[in-house]
Amino acid sequence: MTKKQNGKKTKRKLRILILCHETLVPPDSIKGLSEKEIDPFRVEYDVKKNLIEIGHDVKVLGVYGDILIIRETINEYKPHIVFNLLEDFHGYALFDQHVVSYLELLQQRYTGCNPRGLTLAHDKALTKKILAYHRLHVPKFAVFPMNKKVKRPNTLQFPVLVKSLIEQGSLGIAQASVVYNDEKLAERVAFIHERTQSQAIAEEYIEGRELYVSMMGAKRVQFLPPMELVMKKLPEGAHLIATDKAKWDYKYQEKVGIEVIISKDLSKEQLAKLEKISKRVYRALGLTGYARLDYRLREDGTFYLLEANPNPDLSHGEAFAESAREVGISYKDLLSKIITMGLGYNPQEEHSN
Repeated sequence: MTKKQNGKKTKRKLRILILCHETLVPPDSIKGLSEKEIDPFRVEYDVKKNLIEIGHDVKVLGVYGDILIIRETINEYKPHIVFNLLEDFHGYALFDQHVVSYLELLQQRYTGCNPRGLTLAHDKALTKKILAYHRLHVPKFAVFPMNKKVKRPNTLQFPVLVKSLIEQGSLGIAQASVVYNDEKLAERVAFIHERTQSQAIAEEYIEGRELYVSMMGAKRVQFLPPMELVMKKLPEGAHLIATDKAKWDYKYQEKVGIEVIISKDLSKEQLAKLEKISKRVYRALGLTGYARLDYRLREDGTFYLLEANPNPDLSHGEAFAESAREVGISYKDLLSKIITMGLGYNPQEEHSN
């Protein structure tokens, strides 16, 4: 993203089209707004503001269910790259992968993960099947479709954690998501069906530390320092899980002392093992761009992959950006790296592998 002028390297000014949900188009200023008011569009605002400060020409397009507006805007604006911040399309989480496929059909460069990686990672059951095939540790699980009787397989033992098969952002996850008998399992599955309008997955609850690993790249993958979820004032008997309230409720966060911090006390051997596992996961799922991998570290030293999250939260100060900052990558430099990766990504080359 640099060019030479009079023998000196200068940043190249790009036309960048930010794609986001139509309700999350950020204002030009957040002056006078509360944290609660800013939260829904924080990542969109942070990305837009910093790209403009870098010196790029930035346009934001809010999208819900009209694919043609994307093509029309691309034809009119002719962006060098689309910065993809969409997490769903037409209100359905799995449809964001089709938007990326559409960008590829238009031969439009974009940031973030390719459609195949999005497809594999969004389906938590499919993710686990693929990783189990590659002999990577994942929790045992069962999927419960809507409008069918809940019948737990004998191979799945309690306690289990119940959540949506496809939704991200801890939607529908609470302390009550960890259940210990078939009656509560059926209740929680019904809750997930109603709350998320999606299939439910119940997976073996793994006791241990919760770690987040940020990754970037395609053929060459960069492993960033792992972050850890800490709850310093967690009530006795409560579970260390990233619930809906833990992510979005400031009062609850303060009450239980939630922090996501750089995990400093992992040994060199553990870090090397985690890096090796993470790169295997990243490649097995065909991920590109950037992603966050969520793990449980059990007392016996085993890392269990809980979820793979392509295109994770890029808000300034959140886990991905903080992990990058730990190795000297500023927020603006992080956005620039993501753009450079997008400009250099070749879908035809990727799909031929």
